Amino acid sequence: MLASFLLSLREGLEAALIIGIVLAALRKMNRTELGAAAWRGVLAAVLLSLLAGLALKAMGAALEGKAEEMFEGIAMLSAAALLTWMIFWMRRQAATFQKDLETDVKRLSARGGSQWGLFWLSFLAVGREGFELVLFLTAVQMTAGAVQTFLGAALGLASAILIGWVFFTSSKRMSLRQFFTVTNLLLILFAAGLAAHGIHEFNEAGIVPPIIEHVWDINPILNEKQPLGMLLTALFGYNANPSLTEVITYTSYLLVVGLLWRGVRKPIPLTQQAA
Repeated sequence: MLASFLLSLREGLEAALIIGIVLAALRKMNRTELGAAAWRGVLAAVLLSLLAGLALKAMGAALEGKAEEMFEGIAMLSAAALLTWMIFWMRRQAATFQKDLETDVKRLSARGGSQWGLFWLSFLAVGREGFELVLFLTAVQMTAGAVQTFLGAALGLASAILIGWVFFTSSKRMSLRQFFTVTNLLLILFAAGLAAHGIHEFNEAGIVPPIIEHVWDINPILNEKQPLGMLLTALFGYNANPSLTEVITYTSYLLVVGLLWRGVRKPIPLTQQAA
């Protein structure tokens, strides 16, 4: 539940910031009548994301045995790769994200087909966040229950909407730098767990050899089936008895990401103040 909450909060808040920046730019240009087109794009993106989620769920439910293990492994590794790309992309783009988005809104508003332009701008921006979230939640559901995943996602999205509303209606300056710094760290650990779990599924399917089946076994100390173990499994990819290839994947991921992180410039907040 905590993993789906964190992912939904992060993706939902990014979507809320996009919507807020678009609407704020329209207010500054006295073109609020175009806001309806932007909201239609948001609604279409949400509906398409829901359909994508249902399709992935149906696809996973239709598979059994080795095919199911391969599907889960591919889904987890894909989610880990996409999550990593998203973190680094946002870290690089944060400095100019608001300015670039406002420029796009101004350019589209000045054209004759501004309605459709703003529709597609909102649709593509929010749709990207929605598709990412669908893939992430699909991977989370494989390590946590469907009910817990759904509840965490619902609470995360509701919190994102609330934070976004406060951010753009508050008269005080607000910085999201600390929020994104903390969530980036947690999401990197989560992505490392997804990668290790993906390799675990490939071990089960016989595609990737475990080399050593169980490097250690600390289930007597912290069992995966107990509440704390289940929480750590869903959030950080905890495995009480991992194979050697799982351990190599987890540590290699953290090492590579840590080295790349130092080479990426530090971001500034996505937005400083609501217009």
